[in-house]
Amino acid sequence: MSKERARRREEREREAAVRAAARAAVEERRARTAARRERLTSLRPGRPSGRPTGTLARRRQQQTTMLGCGLLVVNLLVWFAWSDVALQVLSAMVTVLAAPVLHTLLFPRPR
Repeated sequence: MSKERARRREEREREAAVRAAARAAVEERRARTAARRERLTSLRPGRPSGRPTGTLARRRQQQTTMLGCGLLVVNLLVWFAWSDVALQVLSAMVTVLAAPVLHTLLFPRPR
């Protein structure tokens, strides 16, 4: 009887050792993944905590959206009115370059 009990205990210990080794392998893999993620995320600059949500931020977002939609409409009109590709590309380039200037002129900063 005690030989049988010792054999079962040895079998249980062997199974426990296999499970412990599997758990250790999983933990080691998680640790390597976490270390790799930490190395990669430490290289990039910190991100801001969130978007501004105040009244001024909402107004600025609306202004930027209005300007973007207006410039898109202008580009679409040029696209459909003239079939010259060079003019269409020129219009797109001028729009990209003029957008910040137009934003500054149309929407002065509140003081």
